[in-house]
Amino acid sequence: MNLDSLIEIVNRKLIESQNRPLNSTEVLIFRGIWEYQTYGKIAEEGGYSAGYLTNVVAPELCKRLSNLTGQRVTKKNCRILLESYAVAQPVSVIQAQRHQFKRISSETSQEYSQSSLPYPSGAVPPDSPIYVERSSIEEQVYREIRKPGALVRIKAPKEMGKTSLLLRVLDYAKYEGYRTVSLNLEQTDQVILSDLNRFLRWLCANVTSQLQLEPKLDKYWDEDIGSKVSCSLYIRNYLLEQIDSPLVLALDEVNQIFEYPQVAKDFLPLLRSWYEDAKRLPIWQKLRLIIVHSTEIYVPLQLQQSPFNVGLPIKLTSFSLEQVQQLAQQYGINWTDGDEAKQLMDIVGGHPALVNIALYYLNRGEVTLPQLLESASTSTGVYFHHLQRHWITLQEQTELAIALATVINSTEPIPLEPIIAYKLSSMGLIKLDNNQATPSCQLYRQYFQSKLLTK
Repeated sequence: MNLDSLIEIVNRKLIESQNRPLNSTEVLIFRGIWEYQTYGKIAEEGGYSAGYLTNVVAPELCKRLSNLTGQRVTKKNCRILLESYAVAQPVSVIQAQRHQFKRISSETSQEYSQSSLPYPSGAVPPDSPIYVERSSIEEQVYREIRKPGALVRIKAPKEMGKTSLLLRVLDYAKYEGYRTVSLNLEQTDQVILSDLNRFLRWLCANVTSQLQLEPKLDKYWDEDIGSKVSCSLYIRNYLLEQIDSPLVLALDEVNQIFEYPQVAKDFLPLLRSWYEDAKRLPIWQKLRLIIVHSTEIYVPLQLQQSPFNVGLPIKLTSFSLEQVQQLAQQYGINWTDGDEAKQLMDIVGGHPALVNIALYYLNRGEVTLPQLLESASTSTGVYFHHLQRHWITLQEQTELAIALATVINSTEPIPLEPIIAYKLSSMGLIKLDNNQATPSCQLYRQYFQSKLLTK
């Protein structure tokens, strides 16, 4: 959490309880504790005697904070207890800070004209004006990562906005004064993903690099105790000890590890163990994990070992009619009556990527909505490259093409073998409800029905 925000909350709560706010000397000590300084160092920087701060001001400050929080506050636990106390405050306080964060973000954002909007591909940058807020979800995640030892799980098929949300969460974490590291497993070599020891060393090396610390893997790695223990010791005893603020570690596309079951069966329980260790070891409370994945895990894990049944679960869904109208407005298109938005959704549902592509071309005036809808599933339509990319994947993996053909040619939901269902769902081509599959939208049904029948 941002120190100034924390001091603001503490002062507000002190005044509400009819106590005076922190004075300048108390704030000096508060800041020093936040930076893990000794009382001697705090006194030196503030021009006070160490004895005065240690024996007079600090005990009185801890007493006042203990009365405020209802828990015994000491120099050692001050930061963790106060962060937890601030997170537990009413949503109105969190929202006020969130609005302040958004204001600062908007002040530093780039200026875009509607005619210069980039083609919608990949994650939406934090400074882009084209982004549909999922306010309740964002506030949930912002609140959660402020909790010591937090774990957040974000799940959705590809191109549903997972990474766009993640970028904003990391931006918020930086505003709060946290260190952040983001790793995308899709960018990891297969030879690394298939070997647990190499993968864990890759993980530690990349976290070290992003924290701009000196790599010391060989000092902590010991084949006699195993790679999982070595990895945990490296993160706990080296990385977390070296930084003076919480660390938000985001792992994107974690589903890549699902395809290496032997590695997944060791790595995923390791994440769970860090989360559980934070309940009893303060050093692990510095770590806040964000796990981002496309679909449900199909690798069997014991219930008490899985990180997918603890922490805060976030599931991103398709845009609603109102969100499509809002996005159209951001593109400079007035769809306030909802008729045009509904016509588009009849073809693509609320699929964020498909909606963005349509609005991009409509904004440029290259096509009208009737023309776009009529040609949507053809080789001359605005979705041709998007559909062609999926078609190439299906041609390379015939078992997926056969399964998809079964789904799109059925009027009822179809059960699929778990790995097939996982892959098609990850691609965003099907929706799953209790392992019963249906096409994600009419566009996919129309396009792939003709392609697969021809094949």
